[in-house]
Amino acid sequence: MLEMPIPQQEATDVLSECRACKAPAPYLFLPLGDHAPGQMLIRPDDLDSQQPAFPLNTQVCLECGLVEIADQIPADFFRHYLYVPSGAARMHSHFADFAQVLAERAGDGLIVDIGSNDGLLLAACNALGCTTLGFDPAENIAAMAAERGVETHIDYFTPASAALVRSQRGPAKVISTTNTFNHIGDLHTFMEAITILLSDDGTFVIEVPRAKEYIDHTEFDNIYHEHVSEFSLLSIVKLAAFFDLEVTDALSLPDIHGGSMRVFLNRKAAGIGPSQSVGDMLRDELAGGMLLPETYDALARDVEDMGRDVRAMLDEMKAQGLKIAGYGASARGNTLITHFGIDTSYLDFLVDRNPLKHGLYSPNTRIPIRPVEAIEEEKPDVLFVLAWNFFDEIFEQQAAFRERGGKFLVPLPVPRIVC
Repeated sequence: MLEMPIPQQEATDVLSECRACKAPAPYLFLPLGDHAPGQMLIRPDDLDSQQPAFPLNTQVCLECGLVEIADQIPADFFRHYLYVPSGAARMHSHFADFAQVLAERAGDGLIVDIGSNDGLLLAACNALGCTTLGFDPAENIAAMAAERGVETHIDYFTPASAALVRSQRGPAKVISTTNTFNHIGDLHTFMEAITILLSDDGTFVIEVPRAKEYIDHTEFDNIYHEHVSEFSLLSIVKLAAFFDLEVTDALSLPDIHGGSMRVFLNRKAAGIGPSQSVGDMLRDELAGGMLLPETYDALARDVEDMGRDVRAMLDEMKAQGLKIAGYGASARGNTLITHFGIDTSYLDFLVDRNPLKHGLYSPNTRIPIRPVEAIEEEKPDVLFVLAWNFFDEIFEQQAAFRERGGKFLVPLPVPRIVC
C-alpha cells in the first residue's frame, strides 16, 4: 500500500455539527459502508494485506446545504499524493483561462495557490509575469511543480505556516484554491489562515465542485474520504461570515469536475458587496430544495437504483462473453465501484493516464491499473467510464476503440451505453 499510518479510529464516523456553519446534527442520508481511502492504491506486494477502512456516511447540513462526511483520514495522508490535474487536456485550457483571472486581480502582488499540486495553474500565471507561490504538503507532487518552474512551500496550510510565509514573502494579493477546499476537515482553522496571509485589499478565490450539481446529477461518487465536503454557495457565505469575509462574486463552471463553481471572497471592510450572480445562485439553490430532507432521501433512492441498473447491465455484458475494462482509476471511481460491488469479476483492469498509478491496484476492489495503451493491447469490448466527468474527452481520444465497435458504459447521471 502507499505510505500511510494505520489509523487509530479515534475520529467519529458521523459529524455532530456542520463544519461550515456549525449548525448541529447534520442529516445522515446516504451511508455507503466502509471504504479504504480512494487514493490509497495498493502495491503488488501488499495485495494480501488488509487495508484500513472507514465508514463513508454522507450527511447534509439543512441550514446551509453543505454535503459532508466526517474527516477520518490520519494526519500526513497527503504527504504522498497521486492525483495530478495535468492528465486531463481540459484542465490545461481551464487553468490557462483561470490564470488570466488571477493575474488581473493580483497585478504585481503575490498569488498563492493552496493545494498547488503539480503547478499547472501557477505555471500559467508565471507565463503571464505573475509572482507566485504554491502551497502543498505532497513532496512528490511539489517536485513535479519544480520542473515547471513553480516554487512550492511544502506544508499544510495552517495559521502557523501562513504566518511564516507572510513574514517571508509579505501578504498575498490573491489566494486561490482549486478542488482542494473540499479536502479540508477543519474549515475554520483553514479560514483563519486565509485571514492571516491575505492582504487587506486581497481576494480569496475558491474553485470547488458544487452541491447543486451533486444533487441534480446524482454525483454521489464525488464524496470520498479525501473529499470530505461538497459545497453549496450558501455554505461558503455562512462560513465566510465567521471571518469578516463575504462572497462578492460567483460563477458556475458546469464542465469542471462534474459541475463546479468559482467563488470570490473579500474582506467585508473592503465594501465591495455581493454581485447579482451571488443572489441568483443562492436563490437557485433554495429553489432546488437544498435545505429539505426529502431532496436527499430521493437522491439516496436514485443512487441505489443506479447501482442496480449498472450491475444488471454489466451482468448482461458478462453473460454475452464481453471483455470489460474500466476507464479511470480516480478516487471518485473507487467510491462508485466499491459501493456497487464491482470488482475483478466484472472488470479485467482499469486504465488511467496518470503514470503514478500504473502497476498498482484499486483500493477495496483490487483491480489492476494499467496505462491507457492497454486498451489497444487487450482490446476490451466495453469501457466502463469511471472518469465520467471527462467522458467527452475520453470519447474523442478513443477513436480506434470506437472504430472496431467498442462501446462505453457511462454510469452517471443515468447509466447508459454510448457507441
